Amino acid sequence: MIALTLFKLDAFARSHRVVRALLPVLVLLALAYGVRAPLGQEVTALTDTAVLLVPLLAWSARSLLDTEPDQQRAISATAVGSPSREVAAGLLAALVVTSAFAALAVVWGLLLGVSELPSRGELAAAIALHALSALAGTALGALTSRPILPSPALSIMMLVLGFMAMLLVSLSPAAWLTVPLGGWMRAAADGLLTEGLPWLAVPSLLWPLLGLAAYTRLRRARP
Repeated sequence: MIALTLFKLDAFARSHRVVRALLPVLVLLALAYGVRAPLGQEVTALTDTAVLLVPLLAWSARSLLDTEPDQQRAISATAVGSPSREVAAGLLAALVVTSAFAALAVVWGLLLGVSELPSRGELAAAIALHALSALAGTALGALTSRPILPSPALSIMMLVLGFMAMLLVSLSPAAWLTVPLGGWMRAAADGLLTEGLPWLAVPSLLWPLLGLAAYTRLRRARP
């Protein structure tokens, strides 16, 4: 399965889809950190970027999963012995890409986006949010990829609407029904991110994992 994961990553790079996925991320980082965050606002700036990254990371995951033609996916499944392994390899490759882009965002933010490095606890919390952003983006991208939504127009529309719904619901009293992106921003703005992270991490992990489980189930039904 590792060999297939590397094959998918290589195909993503060779097809230059990685460039199309990376460019929006670079634009976002350039805009978000065009001016360094003032003292005391470092964690807020890093958290806002983690939230805004979600749709771009979803786009990256979707792009990677759409790289292979349908026939190639069938061949890959045969080569690794089962469709489940092929699905797992695709998700792992997508998570590698989204995690790499999220790590780039953290490094960019710390080097060029803040006036002063946050404390260790705040830095750990900001890094954790970027990791959760990568997971949420991977799940959203997988659920809007071609094996699930063959229509490119519908796929892109559902990706955008999915993120908007995630953000709006997270700002409502029913925030527990989705990844609490609004909760991330509120906790950072109130200076409570480090203390509140364990509670925010539970739904932030739960919903993407359920999304990935749904993707896996749907892929089994649609090889």
